[in-house]
Amino acid sequence: MKEEQRMAGFFFEVGTMRKLMRMHRQMLLTDDMSDSIASHSYRVSMIGWYMAKKEKVDLYKTVMMCLLHDMAEARTGDHNWVHKRYVKIYEDEIHKEQFGTLPFGDFKELIDEYKERKSREAIIAKDADMLDQFLLLREYEWQGNKEASLWLYDGKNKDGKKRLARLKTKTAKKLGEAIYKENPSDWWTNLWTSKNR
Repeated sequence: MKEEQRMAGFFFEVGTMRKLMRMHRQMLLTDDMSDSIASHSYRVSMIGWYMAKKEKVDLYKTVMMCLLHDMAEARTGDHNWVHKRYVKIYEDEIHKEQFGTLPFGDFKELIDEYKERKSREAIIAKDADMLDQFLLLREYEWQGNKEASLWLYDGKNKDGKKRLARLKTKTAKKLGEAIYKENPSDWWTNLWTSKNR
């Protein structure tokens, strides 16, 4: 197979991630059709970029790990914490087939490094993944989703310290604290107007 054909096939596979909904929707009792694997990976990448700048690590590696971290789900779908109890996922095989046949070895090397969680970039990428979940839970909580609130605060613990303790980097901890304090719609508070220009 020609290189360009293999890449075209890979890019079609990447595109399917727009259509794959994340499965925590079942447990969070929500039907948010905007929360796809692709939309999640996009925001994780933006968070990862910011954190990589703050922590002074390799931006390219961090952002690429963020973009690639859920690529296996293009073949397995997403699984929530109940699904994971019963389903075995062969991520190593998937990554070998997805990335190992591409013309460059970068993606396979990056996903392997991400899974090891030894480099600062991999740790930051995982923190970014968790921070996106905190953002999503805050958005759902803001809309009145009681289940999201339970997840966000680990039940009765209203300060989020238990969740924040899972973060590894100083930047992620500070950003996590801000996510718990900031209201999801505050970003546009001073932007709205009733007048057309």
